[in-house]
This record gives sequence, C-alpha cells and structure tokens, in this order.
Amino acid sequence: MIHLKTWQALLDRLKHLGVSDHDLEESFTLSGKKGGQSVNKTSSCVHLKHLPSGIEVKCQQYRSQNENRYHARKILADRLEIQTMGKQSPLIKKQMKLIKQKKKRAKRAQAKIGPQMPEHEQ
Repeated sequence: MIHLKTWQALLDRLKHLGVSDHDLEESFTLSGKKGGQSVNKTSSCVHLKHLPSGIEVKCQQYRSQNENRYHARKILADRLEIQTMGKQSPLIKKQMKLIKQKKKRAKRAQAKIGPQMPEHEQ
C-alpha cells in the first residue's frame, strides 16, 4: 500500500518535470505473471504513455493495480529526468558513483592477491 505522502511526493516530482495528467495515456490489462486468481481476474498491469515524449512504461510487478500505477509513474519520472538532465540526473550520478566504488574495490582486491600468471605459463 502506497502512503498518501509518497504519492504526493511523486506527483510533485512529475509536476516539476512538466508532466500533467493530460499528457499521460493510461490503460490497464490482465497481468501475465504469477499470483493466481488475484492477478488473473483483475486488470492489474499498467501501461503508461507520455504523449509529448513518446516514452512508454509497463508495470506488472505487484498484484495491486494501485501499486503498479505508482511504480509506473515513478519509472516514467526517472526516464524523463534522465532524458532531460542527461549526466546531471541524480540517478546517473548515483550509478556512476557505484561504478567508481566497484572499480576501487576490484583494484584493492587485486592488490591483495598480487599479480598472477596465466594458467598456460605456469
């Protein structure tokens, strides 16, 4: 269940990106995932299309239509943010930071192990 404050924060983020409800085309279909009767009899899969940019999002992660609506909008906001801000997007910056951290860890691990000879030279 998504709290009202969480929904409001997402709607404010979409408004900041210049997205209104009139720009979105939303449709619901039967989900094709596991979940039994609750998924097979309800239209819980959400298709969301932002008409000005043409970005389409499909979300069927959850059994609840409401949760899928929230997460589809969140994914759409992420994609729009990346498209408009490029490398200055907080998501891209976060990904780049993780990549740098992983490279540092790999270098430290390699330094601890030391240089190793390939198997065919041993």
